[in-house]
Amino acid sequence: MKVMVVDDSTIIRGKIAAIARKGGLGTEIVVAGLAANGREAVRLCKQTQPDIVTMDLTMPEMDGIECIESLVQLKPDVLILVVSALADKSTAIRALKKGAHGFICKPFTDDELIEALSELIAMRVRA
Repeated sequence: MKVMVVDDSTIIRGKIAAIARKGGLGTEIVVAGLAANGREAVRLCKQTQPDIVTMDLTMPEMDGIECIESLVQLKPDVLILVVSALADKSTAIRALKKGAHGFICKPFTDDELIEALSELIAMRVRA
C-alpha cells in the first residue's frame, strides 16, 4: 500500500512517515512521497499514484482543501486522511465534503494515527 504524506512541517512529515513505515498496520506500507504543499502533492500524486494520502490543511502555495479537490479529480480512488491543527467541526466537515475520508487533529499520538490509517486500509481492502 503506497502512502503519500503532505504537510509543510518537515518534522510532521517525518513523524507520519516513520509511524507508517514502523508497521503494525496489517499490510506493507511504502511511503511513496513527501510533499511540503498542495502543488507538490499534485505533482507527486501523478508520479507515484498513492493509495492513501495524509493531508495537512494549512500550507503555502496550495492549501489542503484545494489539494483534496485536485487529488480526487486526478485519482478518484485515493483515500485522504486530514491531519490538521484546525480542529473545528466545520473545517472537518468541509474537508470530508471535498473528498477526505478521515480527520485527526494535531497533536496526535502514534496510536491515533495508526488507528486512522488502519481504518483507511480497511476501506481500501473492502473496495
